Amino acid sequence: MPLVAHNQLPTFTRLLQEGGSVLTPERAARQDIREMHIGLLNMMPDAALEATERQFFRLVGESNQIAQFYLHPFTLPELPRGEKAAAHIGKYYDSFEQLKQDGLDALIITGANVTQPDLALEAFWEPLGEVIEWAWENVTSTLCSCLATHAVLQLRHGQKRQRLPAKRWGVFPHEVVNRHHPLVNDVNTRFDVPHSRFNEISRTQFEAAGLHVLVESVGNGVHLVVSGDGFRTVYFQGHPEYDTVSLLKEYKREISRYVDGESKDYPPFPGNYLGVQTQAILDEHHSRLAAALAAGKPLPAFPDALISSQLHNTWHDTGEAIINNWMGFVYQLTNSDRRKPFMEGVDPGDPLGIG
Repeated sequence: MPLVAHNQLPTFTRLLQEGGSVLTPERAARQDIREMHIGLLNMMPDAALEATERQFFRLVGESNQIAQFYLHPFTLPELPRGEKAAAHIGKYYDSFEQLKQDGLDALIITGANVTQPDLALEAFWEPLGEVIEWAWENVTSTLCSCLATHAVLQLRHGQKRQRLPAKRWGVFPHEVVNRHHPLVNDVNTRFDVPHSRFNEISRTQFEAAGLHVLVESVGNGVHLVVSGDGFRTVYFQGHPEYDTVSLLKEYKREISRYVDGESKDYPPFPGNYLGVQTQAILDEHHSRLAAALAAGKPLPAFPDALISSQLHNTWHDTGEAIINNWMGFVYQLTNSDRRKPFMEGVDPGDPLGIG
């Protein structure tokens, strides 16, 4: 069902141009369909702020639940912003204080860039903790993406993420290891998920926190986890929201960091993402770039046009299905008086028989 364009956020126009279902508030008012209000705590840095916004809006808007979706992006003032991003946030984003007053049915928390060895040292740590604690008491379900997953595990369960030997970067096969939870109902039992991270929470750590692992990858770790009650918090370590070109854009940023001297090593290819022909094109670009740097000549343009059509998306449909199941879960638990009996009438140790 549709997203409702309740303000002039450019993402609504972009999604409408892509063929998405987006209604004006006037058209939405003429439909006798339940509203669902979902917060998006967007903590991504300026370069990825609007793209991340679009990605999660798109996934929610593709849900087939019988509801009108009002998405409310907000962020944390403690996150540093440039002039353009600050203007975007000031014009289109809600404040956390306002959302606390109005209430939300569900909440999505994105990842973020970090600069400290311990998340508790980040400037956003305390305000993020406030959001997480408020959501635990006031929101039916919270979906945490990547860094947010690591933050909640440390904040609520005392499980600190562990540094990986090398960046886990690419598209990796995963398997549904618990097929009985509603989140993975009618989802492919094997599917791909993009990852991009230097740290992880292990299966052992998730289980020590009393959480249920639903999806994982041999050699690449856990992806999808739910809280002990089965619904209150959903955890992603991967990025099913990524666009087809997201990892390519990240690869380009890593090349820029190398050229600017911020990174000593030229970036490796993201795993299982680029075909043989594409890798050959990028190897040639690397050679031309190295020659230009050595000679002090203008740098060659990145060969986007030769590469974009060669990329394949092997994860979006499954990510969409999981988000659809999550939206259905939230809809059922917030519709009428169903949430309270569900919460009161289950075994808190194994509410859905998934232990």
